[in-house]
Amino acid sequence: MRVLLVEDDPMIGSVVQHALRDASYAADWVIDGEAALTALRTLEYGLVLLDLNLPRIDGMAVLRSLRQARNDVPVLVLTAREATKDRVAGLDGGADDYLVKPFAMSELLARMRALTRRKEGSASPVLGNGIVALDPATHEARTATAAVRLTAREFPLLQALLVRPGAILSRAELEHRVYGWDEEVESNAIEFLIHSLRKKLGSEIIKNVRGVGWMVAKGR
Repeated sequence: MRVLLVEDDPMIGSVVQHALRDASYAADWVIDGEAALTALRTLEYGLVLLDLNLPRIDGMAVLRSLRQARNDVPVLVLTAREATKDRVAGLDGGADDYLVKPFAMSELLARMRALTRRKEGSASPVLGNGIVALDPATHEARTATAAVRLTAREFPLLQALLVRPGAILSRAELEHRVYGWDEEVESNAIEFLIHSLRKKLGSEIIKNVRGVGWMVAKGR
């Protein structure tokens, strides 16, 4: 899943971006509110991590602009503002969750998984279609005959397909979900990842629709 991190502190931003990528998120990082709005107009994100004390345009203004534009991307506020009135203002302003700095990365990742489930309309922490199940907390994929931990690239690709079983995703759509904007993508990267997943989970897990893209079967 592609995530936009909006954080002006270089140390916090770097640490969080690296942790997100280690957790298999395609994480783009910007340092001010104006750059955040430009990114959100240009690309589709699954989640936004938004600081409030930002240069140029502050975080609350970014949040208001998003919601006025009817962009329903989940927003998790990350801020040092811990007063109750600030939490209330953020949540009433359109944020989906609010986490006060300093925070543990494990809690941030858990809250991100919860927001993703909520957007997908699922209470279950596990994605699946009756053929393969994927646990976002452990990055473990299971079939009737196999249970394996996926790599940092394999996981977001299979996750993207399992979010909408039966839907065909193109190469560009899969690259968008797997790689951040400053990460180099080789021409055959998606094919390599799909080959690896098929080798681990079975050749029929991911189907190719020639000239269009890839899909997993609808749930049984």
